[in-house]
Amino acid sequence: MKSYITNSKSQEFKRKVNKSTIPTCNILGVDIAAINMEWLIKYIEKNVKSESGNRLSGDYICVSNVHTVVTSYEDKLYRDIQNGGLMAIPDGGPLSTVGRKRGYQHMSRTTGPDFMGELFKRSIKCGYRHYFYGSTDETLKKLHSELKKKYPGIQIAGMYSPPFRPLTVEENEAVIKKINQTEPDFVWVGLGAPKQEKWMAEQQGNIKGLMVGVGAGFDYFAGNINRAPVWMQEANMEWFYRFIQEPKRLFRRYLDTNTKFIWHAMIRGK
Repeated sequence: MKSYITNSKSQEFKRKVNKSTIPTCNILGVDIAAINMEWLIKYIEKNVKSESGNRLSGDYICVSNVHTVVTSYEDKLYRDIQNGGLMAIPDGGPLSTVGRKRGYQHMSRTTGPDFMGELFKRSIKCGYRHYFYGSTDETLKKLHSELKKKYPGIQIAGMYSPPFRPLTVEENEAVIKKINQTEPDFVWVGLGAPKQEKWMAEQQGNIKGLMVGVGAGFDYFAGNINRAPVWMQEANMEWFYRFIQEPKRLFRRYLDTNTKFIWHAMIRGK
């Protein structure tokens, strides 16, 4: 079966907003947005439903953490993807900590689940439409039910669980058409890193809506996994809480990437 490798864009994506107005702090080669949640929400609300329509449509946001930044440091193609979207927001607490030490005093952690929750709360008043791409059919069903309970009136434009294999060009084009027909404002992508970022970069300019790669965000809102207590989040210890929940999967990743991040970003100042 032919694998889907590149997108079908006939021309380069032309951004409708000036990306240079977004403050950034370069960490290990990745331009991390030096922002906080208040700034992010104001920026999104200003541009998603403007007088000229969704000015962010076709673009994507990376939700970046220590793992994705270290991976980007070692992989130029992935680094280009992280830097090629609208912005890479600081999901990981260590990123905002490094940013503040480098002079960005207002920079703070903006997690994927927190970002989702803030926009879900505003959805009814603002009329936002949400599409969810990724995860399993079971999780999507739970996610749909939980969102309807917690955010009455939320507009879920659609949901799709892709197969656990590369899509053919024809399949991918059919999915894009299906998504665009629902006219979403936001397309939440839950494929896990680095797969979700690669998919968003391939669809840049094809998808009608702002794509956001949120990793385990679907599982949080579906109730499959729990977030760390607030005090652990504020102490940049949510990674440890996740490690306790999934030690076998996360042990090697944390040992490798956390050590490299401390050495390269915090000690060497990269």
